[in-house]
Amino acid sequence: MKSSIALTAVLMALALSACEKPAAVVAVPVAVPGPAGPTGATGSTGSTGSTGNTGTTGATGSTGATGMTGDTGATGDRGKTGGGTVVIVPSSNLQR
Repeated sequence: MKSSIALTAVLMALALSACEKPAAVVAVPVAVPGPAGPTGATGSTGSTGSTGNTGTTGATGSTGATGMTGDTGATGDRGKTGGGTVVIVPSSNLQR
């Protein structure tokens, strides 16, 4: 049994190798570029993109510098003098 399998395998290999055919040669034509064709028409304008996301709120700014001192106001009108009224102001040094 062992020798019959080996003998069959050798006979198959010899039979297949005897049927070898030469490879067919196919000539492939080489493409030769021709002159350039005319320019195509301009394409249509694309659609507008979507609006982007809103940005985050910025940081709070620093405190501004102190302002300058304002101008001195105008001097007021002189007051009226008292009529015949005399005001006596007691002295804080009372002698006893």
